Amino acid sequence: MEDIVITDLLTFFSHPVVLQVFAVVVATVVANYLVRKFFRKLYERVSKTRTVWDDALVCATQRPAALLIWIIGIGFAVEVISAQTESSLSKLIDPVRYALIIGVITYFAISFVRECEKGFIHNGADITTANAISKLLRISIFITAALTVLQTLGVSIQGLLAFGGVGGIAVGFAAKDLLANFFGGLMIYLDRPFAVGDWVRSPDRDIEGTVENIGWRLTVIRTFQQRPLYVPNSVFANIALENPSRMHNRRIYETIGVRYDDADRVRGIVEEVKSYLQNNEEIEQERTLMVNFNNFGPSSLDFFIYCFTKTTNWVEFHGVKQSVLLTIHDIITAHGAEVAFPTTTVHLSGAEHEVND
Repeated sequence: MEDIVITDLLTFFSHPVVLQVFAVVVATVVANYLVRKFFRKLYERVSKTRTVWDDALVCATQRPAALLIWIIGIGFAVEVISAQTESSLSKLIDPVRYALIIGVITYFAISFVRECEKGFIHNGADITTANAISKLLRISIFITAALTVLQTLGVSIQGLLAFGGVGGIAVGFAAKDLLANFFGGLMIYLDRPFAVGDWVRSPDRDIEGTVENIGWRLTVIRTFQQRPLYVPNSVFANIALENPSRMHNRRIYETIGVRYDDADRVRGIVEEVKSYLQNNEEIEQERTLMVNFNNFGPSSLDFFIYCFTKTTNWVEFHGVKQSVLLTIHDIITAHGAEVAFPTTTVHLSGAEHEVND
């Protein structure tokens, strides 16, 4: 019994078809190994260069190249089997193989675009612009590949486009909000009122935080409570939006009051405070800088300071502002004056008569 089984196995493996298929599989495995080793060595070389394109090309080509080798190898093996068995499978080989090759090329193109996007962002390119261009290219590649595959499988592209033109009207009415958000996202990419990482806020809506992601339908904003806020892109077309991240300077605008008892010292205080701000390295001298007495208050003589810091960082700004205000207090004290606080004087006209009584 065992001799019969061994004989059958030897007969099976000695069959020309089996030998040819085995040879094709072995050649495919060897080719795949050599290609992977080649790309590994190639990547070590291109990683030493400063350009983005060669790194992206090598990274995007490795897996598609391996898949392409397997598709070609399996295709040859199936052709050998089909030729010997004369089955109807041969009619499907070419369309399926062509569709798979188109899929591999599409996979390569999308991977290449994604790797280029990562490379440019790593080298300091604008994240919003890189994301927008990458998404447009990937969508274009996918649509082109899908139409090509459909044409290969015998589907009429002209009829499909005609149907899309007629049905697009109905779809447009049904998905008007979706389209509004899509075009809203497109206008954000074109106008660039903000980018990923910017701090934005709207006086019209309760929107304030840091932009995390700009999608085709939603923009994700991380609020200062560290909660994600998902805003439809169409909203930005109808609201006023402020982008503090793009400010050139931060403003210090404070009113300080001195006692009426120190009226004769106000002029000297104002002049010294102005001199201090003009010589402060943290204050931007090319912007408006004002220190003036401007009001006889109910219980104080008021002067104001109006200037801009060089830093726009929120934490650093408050450190500079604290230093400025404390120094102004020291200047007032050095002149023998005091900062005023609200006081009330009450006159009792009949108090003496009542006491005498």
